[in-house]
Amino acid sequence: MVILGLNYYFHDSTACILVDGRLVAAIEEERLNRDKHTRVFPHKAIDRCLKMANIGYKDIDHIAVSIKPTHNLGKKLWYGINRPGTLKTFINHEFVHAYNKQKGFWGWYKYQFGDQKKGPEVHFIPHHYSHAPGSFFVSPYEEAALLGIDGSGEWATTWLGKGKGNKIQCLGESFFPHSLGSFYEAVTQFCGFKTSYDEGKTMGLAPMGNPDTYYEEVASMVEVDKNGKLTLDLSWFNFQNMHWQRLSRKFYKRFGEARKPNGEFEARHKDMAAAFQRVLEDRVLEICDILYQKTKAEYLVISGGVSLNSVMNGRIVRESKFKDLYVMPAAGDNGTAIGAAYYLYNGILKNPRNFIHLDPYVGTQYSNQEIEKVLKGAKLKYSHYEDIAEKAANLLYEGKIIGWFQGPMEIGPRALGSRSILANPAFPDMKDKINTEVKFREAYRPFAPSAIVEAKGDFFDLEVEAPFMLKVCNVLPDKIKVIPAVTHVDGSARLQTVRKELHPRYYEVIEKLGKKTGVPVVLNTSFNIQGEPVVESPVDAVRCFFSNGLDDLIIGNFHLTKK
Repeated sequence: MVILGLNYYFHDSTACILVDGRLVAAIEEERLNRDKHTRVFPHKAIDRCLKMANIGYKDIDHIAVSIKPTHNLGKKLWYGINRPGTLKTFINHEFVHAYNKQKGFWGWYKYQFGDQKKGPEVHFIPHHYSHAPGSFFVSPYEEAALLGIDGSGEWATTWLGKGKGNKIQCLGESFFPHSLGSFYEAVTQFCGFKTSYDEGKTMGLAPMGNPDTYYEEVASMVEVDKNGKLTLDLSWFNFQNMHWQRLSRKFYKRFGEARKPNGEFEARHKDMAAAFQRVLEDRVLEICDILYQKTKAEYLVISGGVSLNSVMNGRIVRESKFKDLYVMPAAGDNGTAIGAAYYLYNGILKNPRNFIHLDPYVGTQYSNQEIEKVLKGAKLKYSHYEDIAEKAANLLYEGKIIGWFQGPMEIGPRALGSRSILANPAFPDMKDKINTEVKFREAYRPFAPSAIVEAKGDFFDLEVEAPFMLKVCNVLPDKIKVIPAVTHVDGSARLQTVRKELHPRYYEVIEKLGKKTGVPVVLNTSFNIQGEPVVESPVDAVRCFFSNGLDDLIIGNFHLTKK
């Protein structure tokens, strides 16, 4: 059975292929069309996934789409009718947009398959079932509490449930405009960032401020009832009116003007980021406590755009009653392509669960022959090394910043050792150097460490594993000065734990650096510059290498330098 999973309705368009329940390919359209967070139909991603799976369109049995436009339609209509002043904007946002997206899908379908009688069966899966339940079916847990949190998907903003085997139980939902995703987008805009795009910048800014300055007022803006349902005080906001301006006049009157894009950060901007971050964490911990009481499950599966908030996830691991949590490497809308496909395969078609998504390396892989063809075509000088990990470790030991291009591409927003920029975290000035000369981004933004899994306890206060870099923990106090380039101002780090069997070459370079320095940890950030998607192909890698301050490029078994 071949299932094509699709996300094209919101941002981060993505495609994946399942063959008999196993994920054989998944890739985000942005990696191929080079438009970050692209919303276009994923034509290129579909073609690439089929090529990777070595199958054609005629082999597809089912298509799972991570949206069901008619879901909660009554709630939408009732909301719009009761807001006549914003009815036109509401119709454009909720119905014209939906019509155009569906028209694009059915146009593609007709082109590829003809009419529906000839082509694969299409299943429109509710968005939040593509999030948490879909993630549960590929989690390592037989039973778990389920939590989906995002801005809005078919009007739902949080989804609480329980999964056991192939069965899913919904335990409660919150609906727009009562949304933690929209709540966090609002402060992202206040801090001068782009919403649904730069929330990670807000999370990184938060430790620069004092959460106590505005905590009580921000905390009063959102409440959680005994069933886990959200209520926002909408007098502070304007997103409920479908307006691009997400905050109300009342908000600006109390807290001042928003930071202008590229403007200076005032103390109040930092303090607001800190307060909103702390309130988000506290409210989600309240929901987790309610979920635990309702399910008595040992583990949590969390999904949706808000679940990419790794600081929040770290607090869940440390402070909730759950032993651990599973969050997909592509936990935002990109991962709903995978979630929709598995909700169809396991939840609707009732096939046995036979796959655990612990391997994020499900994208394109390039051979040394393909890489060398690009290097020769560009008339570049390069050297070949059999032990390329040793060469990379030597460069890192010397303090070089290297582009690292190896194996199949990762899925999700975090570089996990296939398309990464690497550096030695022991150099105190390394963070500033990479931010300024390589990534061209804000000076305050931190970088993440990757550590071999056996060494995580020697450097980090984290009892569980974090293979997808989505659980922030504390650096051990006596190690902060040892790895300063990956320690944030509050002593935290967004750790990735690396297992040898999952990515042998990446593990090897970290291990070899550790033998030279006593510190088996590297600084790892995505192989791109600010505003661009992560590099996907050898051509992307070479272009990026020569457009910034990288010292060396390790690509396959080849080494390039600018000297």
